[in-house]
Amino acid sequence: MSSASSESGDAQSYGTNRSEPSVETPESYGVHRDQWGIPHLRAADELGLVHAQGRVTAFDRAWQLEVERHRAEGSSASFLGADAVTWDRFARQSRLADTARRCYEAMEADDPATAAWVRAYVDGVNDGLAAGAARDERFARTGLTPSPWQPWVPLAIWIATHILFAGFATKLWRERVARALGDEAVTLFATDGPGTAGSNGWLVPGDRTTSGSAIIAGDPHRFIEDPGVYQQIRLSCPDYDVLGLAVPGVPGLGHFGHTGTAAWAITNAMSDYQDLYIEQLRRSADGVVEALGVEGAWEPVTRHTETITVSGGEDVEVEILETARGPVIIHADGDLGADADADAVAPADGSAQTLSLRYPPRVRRDLGFAALPALLRARTVADIDRAFDDWAEPVNVVHAADTEGGLLHRVAGAVPLRHRANRLRPVPAWDPQHAWQGWAPTPAEPVQGFAVMANARGIASPLGVEFAPPHRANRIRELLSGSAHWSPKAMADVHRDTHLASAAPLLALLPGFEDLTPAAEALRTRLLAWDRHMAADSTDATVFSAFRSATVRRFAADPVFEGLWGAPPGPAVFHPWLYLVPKIGYALEGLLTTSLVPGLDRAAHVRAALEETAAADTPDTPWSEVHRLTPWQAVPDLEATQWPGLGGDHDCVNATSTVPGFTDLTARASAARYVWDLARREDSLWAVPLGADGVTGAPHHRDQLPLWAECELVPVVTDWTRLTKESI
Repeated sequence: MSSASSESGDAQSYGTNRSEPSVETPESYGVHRDQWGIPHLRAADELGLVHAQGRVTAFDRAWQLEVERHRAEGSSASFLGADAVTWDRFARQSRLADTARRCYEAMEADDPATAAWVRAYVDGVNDGLAAGAARDERFARTGLTPSPWQPWVPLAIWIATHILFAGFATKLWRERVARALGDEAVTLFATDGPGTAGSNGWLVPGDRTTSGSAIIAGDPHRFIEDPGVYQQIRLSCPDYDVLGLAVPGVPGLGHFGHTGTAAWAITNAMSDYQDLYIEQLRRSADGVVEALGVEGAWEPVTRHTETITVSGGEDVEVEILETARGPVIIHADGDLGADADADAVAPADGSAQTLSLRYPPRVRRDLGFAALPALLRARTVADIDRAFDDWAEPVNVVHAADTEGGLLHRVAGAVPLRHRANRLRPVPAWDPQHAWQGWAPTPAEPVQGFAVMANARGIASPLGVEFAPPHRANRIRELLSGSAHWSPKAMADVHRDTHLASAAPLLALLPGFEDLTPAAEALRTRLLAWDRHMAADSTDATVFSAFRSATVRRFAADPVFEGLWGAPPGPAVFHPWLYLVPKIGYALEGLLTTSLVPGLDRAAHVRAALEETAAADTPDTPWSEVHRLTPWQAVPDLEATQWPGLGGDHDCVNATSTVPGFTDLTARASAARYVWDLARREDSLWAVPLGADGVTGAPHHRDQLPLWAECELVPVVTDWTRLTKESI
């Protein structure tokens, strides 16, 4: 492996061997921006730099920061109105802010240096909020006035951002499936299908690149939000000079970064590390609440009430309960009656359950934030590896490489050791076999050839239940194997790939149909000739999506699934995991072949769907005309935005997820794209869905959107002389 050459205009900070950054002159301190408005920050020391990160983030994204803070605290309904109550109730009942406080207090006691670093970031946010809010009309429109952050707020934002990543709500779905179809069907929809988030990532060693040094590339898949969930930023002080993707409201670069001599990236490991416990509760006449514990003993339950203020509506009072397992997030109907009998609280048939949530940060009082400043200081893969030893939440697969040829492929995060049943569905709190028994070791493996991470089974398999299908991972390996001369720019061809391997099982049924109508015969011929690419300009992709959706709807209407019809039970915050049509849409591959539902006449449904689609005379519309981006916004945009049409689909490398059977629109896609070049950092590339500025109408609010929609990337700028210094 060849060592990296010095970066143009950056040699003072990183010499040829890039071993030690030099001390910058005071005149160079401050905020600099490139042509995309991306902030490049310089400061005299580490605390000054993280303060600057907080300040510039507040200036660029005050609205986003305040929305995320209020969501973490469960107070967003105070300015967003009644629609936000569902989330606020969950945030309070699951004790997100309280957990963040506890983690910060433990950090202050055990790691005061990291606590001071986080506090400096918060001080910077507080210094920049007023100026940032003055730039954004949404504050006045909603009546929101920024208020000072407490030091634990970044931890609360981190928890709130990732609390649903491990998909504990899927256990509610499996419980519903077991009741409707029997215990043997509990994994029927464990499709190795996409959940709420995923990612692609790949590491190409130097023997397959044009430079002789490694390249790390990929893209995290999340719900696309306006402003975007990732912030491109560069952080430079005498101790380090690092660029990467930050989570607004959180210091450092936890997920993706390039230090000049080393780089890292992550994907969701799809590990299962949160448990739901069935609780039996009773309340005495004087209001004391107790929970049934092991060996039939009744244990105290902490209780208090909180009030959610609702803009334009009545205040909502929320009862907060916490057992020895964790916060109660679902109350069974009619539970907690005075002197209630335990059997009455949790009926034997499981039709009503009170559930508590146990999740590692609340148990450990640690989020792994010590890794964040350590990653910024990393010079080698070994440094990155040690930093991720401290990682806790969420559980990720990590790729890393350095200029000396070091490579890393590992899992990082806290996964409890416990009974396998805990991973599948809610378990009884009073049964001691379901208690946590320590923490699982995190797997690592050597990099042999390409290392690919795409949420599929692999290195993290021992830690999870459901994973993504292998299609994205297999396709990335196939594409990478096609060349031994990869360059950073060529990685865009991998990012934009639209091949849909998951179409195969559905299309494989078509040749067996006889006596089709002429229209259906023509449609079959067309679908079998299709190249199986969900390309933006493909009309065949549009027709296939219509056929797939018709199939999903017919499967969902089959009487075998009658017990899963109707609106989901329980709190609305969990409903996205509990609707039948999306579950069938994502599980379609497995449902076409499984023996778990023998009464399902698959061929009849697929044939009927083919005839239905043919009769509907689906127009020859390019896929991008119906497959359009629909990002989440906390309040409606006053601009008349025409969101772009996209190529791809949920099992493509270009993972722009539809909901088959429900909509061709996409709200989940690549929340950022990156290519880290270990030979020449200035040859690295990146892009985000919108832009660097979070203020609607600002020049850099959506200037990257057209490029992102085409899977193009913008250059990483490292030459300080090409940047514009500004005062904020």
